[in-house]
Amino acid sequence: QVQLVESGGGLVQPGGSLRLSCAASGSIFSLDAMVWYRQAPGNQRQLVARIATDGSINYVDSVKGRFTISRDNAKNTVFLQMNELKPEDTAVYLCKAERVVATRWGPWNDYWGQGIQVTVSS
Repeated sequence: QVQLVESGGGLVQPGGSLRLSCAASGSIFSLDAMVWYRQAPGNQRQLVARIATDGSINYVDSVKGRFTISRDNAKNTVFLQMNELKPEDTAVYLCKAERVVATRWGPWNDYWGQGIQVTVSS
């Protein structure tokens, strides 16, 4: 079993910054990517940023130039540095570990964290 724990959320004023962390622990032999999603009330879950083991990175257009995703592969931890925050960034942010395998030839699974609230308001 794999557990993902997010931290770093909270309330911040527009223009401010937050840094989210997500640590994956448990039976992990390897994983393909770690991903940040967000979901605001009444909206669909949206992929915010993704970082693969090979280092490739993707962002949703609305956060490009403001958010930076990074990863500590040795610790299976992913970070999301969020700068120039806007009220429309308000959402629950969720971390996902993609294609996690517990053993070299085992099946893969995706795992999700419980989510953390980010509120951008004056």
